[in-house]
Amino acid sequence: MVIRVPFGGGIGAVEHHSESPESLFSHIPGLKVVSCSNPVDAYWMLRQAIDSDDPVLFFEPKKLYHSTALKAPVDTTVTPEPLHASRVVRHGTAATVAAYGPSVKVALDAATAAQEEGTSLEVVDLRTLSPLDLDPVFESVRRTGRLVVVSEASGEVSLASEVAARVQQECFYSLEAPVQRVTGFDTPYPPAKLEEHFLPDLDRVLHAVDRALEW
Repeated sequence: MVIRVPFGGGIGAVEHHSESPESLFSHIPGLKVVSCSNPVDAYWMLRQAIDSDDPVLFFEPKKLYHSTALKAPVDTTVTPEPLHASRVVRHGTAATVAAYGPSVKVALDAATAAQEEGTSLEVVDLRTLSPLDLDPVFESVRRTGRLVVVSEASGEVSLASEVAARVQQECFYSLEAPVQRVTGFDTPYPPAKLEEHFLPDLDRVLHAVDRALEW
């Protein structure tokens, strides 16, 4: 069984249609939770979820529906990556930025902006939220020494918290700075006219990177 769940903000929808409840479902044993960040993954991951023997919640960023910049052709002849696998989508050396769903584009935009100032950021698209595939994140952090986790969901008791805790546990001696989290605030989702202040953006990600680099 596959349940498609449109989620995330940034399109001016009413409050309860812009929330990010993925952490709630990721906490339930037996449920598989994934989130695409681009059109190619949207196609392949949905097909793989349908083929899976497990119940899968497929979280689809609503911003992808509305963004012409995120449209792309899909080569249906290639072999896709496994459904439950994270992926490095941009290589870098100064710090690692881990994100999923709609936050991946924010992370990539931040990496582009940072590069113009001479800072090389590596971006990891988590893709799978339950189970988390953190091996690519561990490998990246062991090289860069720093991690920023980006998510639209509120930070309290969240997937961002879990990623930060697991990296601290597995990569403690490689970390050069505390793990930084850039998330939605721990408040109810605001009205549409205020959501730009709630959602993580390029400036907030770059500020977290600066904090990590200051150590």
